[in-house]
Amino acid sequence: MISPAERDLLRKAADRLLRYPFSFWHYGDSIGFEGLLAASDLLGDPRYESWAHGALRACAARREPFRELDNTAPGHAMCLAYERTGDEAMLAAAGALAVFLAGRRQVEGAFVSFERAPLREPYGGAPLSEEDAELLRDPGAGVFVDCLHFDPPFFAHLGALAGDPALVDLAAGQALAYVELLQDESGLFWHFWLEKTGRRYGHAWGRGQGWALLGLLDTLRYLPEEHDAAPRLRAALERLAAALAATQEPDGSWAAVAGDPASGPEASTAAFAAAGLAGAIAGGLLGDEYREPALAAWRSARSHVDETGLLTGVSAAVWASTEASHYAHVPRGFDVPWGQGALLVAAKRIAGLAAA
Repeated sequence: MISPAERDLLRKAADRLLRYPFSFWHYGDSIGFEGLLAASDLLGDPRYESWAHGALRACAARREPFRELDNTAPGHAMCLAYERTGDEAMLAAAGALAVFLAGRRQVEGAFVSFERAPLREPYGGAPLSEEDAELLRDPGAGVFVDCLHFDPPFFAHLGALAGDPALVDLAAGQALAYVELLQDESGLFWHFWLEKTGRRYGHAWGRGQGWALLGLLDTLRYLPEEHDAAPRLRAALERLAAALAATQEPDGSWAAVAGDPASGPEASTAAFAAAGLAGAIAGGLLGDEYREPALAAWRSARSHVDETGLLTGVSAAVWASTEASHYAHVPRGFDVPWGQGALLVAAKRIAGLAAA
């Protein structure tokens, strides 16, 4: 049961998302739309669902020609909106988006996120080696962990809705490819992998663990239990959950670089972790030993919400860098979907966990 004061604060948090200038589409939009849908469920207020449906409907009407950044479109949220409304135009738009996304080039079994990876000079100003400076000039194609939250859950969800096992198989194959490229023996994920070097970069970026956790969870939600890939994806989720529990700070938070307290706290990571761990427990994918880490993550995220409903201490768009110190120096203090959306999804799932 949510107290009146908590309900009022979460309403303010959701209202902030309604005012956010979404660009249709950009990295981080997906969790924002999922947060709006969660807010309607949690608060019993149809405004958030209606706004999300209207925005998705408008974009569906002018969806073509597609472009590279449409790989960030909230396809899973489109499927959720269709389930809630029965809007056939939404389902048709999701199908067209899936055709476009399935036609992209693959490397090592994963769709290319960017043909030119969006590298930038590192936050913090660390000098680049000659090799890294050359990559900054001409990075080539890359595969990014964020897209584990975009592609596989969408393909799996749409495949389940449409009764299309080929889409479900595509989801499973993509999720496995991300795991193979970006998850290491620690259980944590790296931020990205470059085709030019065959190497991965950005180890243990905090919010990246959240993108991976929700991506694995939402893919498994729509993947048949008997699917050949299911055991391997469950194992990847379990390894990540164990690594998150091991790197959680005593106050329930995570550092900007998980396991490196010197990198400083970053609040969206706790919101993502609370949402993912609570959702995995509810779905039977994790045991009750993760209940306290999930609740502690929620307490940490909740402690960073100010009186206006803003989740404070959230880092800006990270972009990417081959320089490891970059991830500890990303500026914080932004009002963005990957903060507000993750907070609302976490609030809904934690409320469900507490009621169970």
